[in-house]
Amino acid sequence: MSAPLSVTHVTDPGCPWAYSAAPHHAVLQWRYGDQLAWQLAVIGLAEDAAAYDARGYAPASGARGYLKFRRFGMPFDTQPRERNIGTGRACRAIVAARLSDPAAELPVFRALQLARFTTTTLFDTDEGIRAALARVPGVDAGALVAAIDDPATEDAYQADRAAVRTAAGSPTEFQGKAANTDGAVRYTAPSLIFAHRDGRTLEAGGYQPVEAYDVVIANLDPTLDRRPPGEDVREILAAFPYPLTTHEVAAVMAPHLTPPDDRAAEDALIGAAGDGAVRRESIGGGELWHLAAA
Repeated sequence: MSAPLSVTHVTDPGCPWAYSAAPHHAVLQWRYGDQLAWQLAVIGLAEDAAAYDARGYAPASGARGYLKFRRFGMPFDTQPRERNIGTGRACRAIVAARLSDPAAELPVFRALQLARFTTTTLFDTDEGIRAALARVPGVDAGALVAAIDDPATEDAYQADRAAVRTAAGSPTEFQGKAANTDGAVRYTAPSLIFAHRDGRTLEAGGYQPVEAYDVVIANLDPTLDRRPPGEDVREILAAFPYPLTTHEVAAVMAPHLTPPDDRAAEDALIGAAGDGAVRRESIGGGELWHLAAA
């Protein structure tokens, strides 16, 4: 049986708002599990670095901009890159992953996000993409990079770009969360478009609190099972196809309408690490927690 709700996540691996919303999305994935069928639709914010160069962006100003995003809890590396980077090639890598193995799409997206915001990797180069994907188990980074230039990948990428540039007159535009940077009103990252299998749809455009998503889901299908907050950090890490940051774990553990408690989550994660159940990785001034191999 298909999932009651599908979720189209309009995003781009180069968007700090999308990266900062990861804890909210982790709550949804934990709370509703396979009752939500997720698929990414990539924006292609900047085809290449020249697009950012033309807008006057600079690596140092971008790194300074990360300081304001740290308040959302995700780790950011503020070492400026040697140059601006585009997102078109990384977006194509995500699409190539989707076409080769849909289950790889989200871990590949996540790895590229981490490369963008916690390292100085140039993920608009094949070498940078390979380096980013080295952290994704079971993915042949070389084959995926080779598939970036496949015509099928290009067609699917352009279909994504066209689909997300249809926000004119939408609730997202009404709420002031759409953008027009290349001649068409588009959804901004990380817009979530929810569709019930009976055909009804609701959208939560741009960056939203987790409560906004919860209201949308409740109105589309109040019969869904709603998992309570997590208590065991090992169980939480096992529920995701990639390692989590401290704040993501804290968000999953937080009671409804209660701010995540990063310190309590980290304390529990340290205990699990001491038992050999999890492993801590320092990343971008923060932590990424891996479930230890059985």
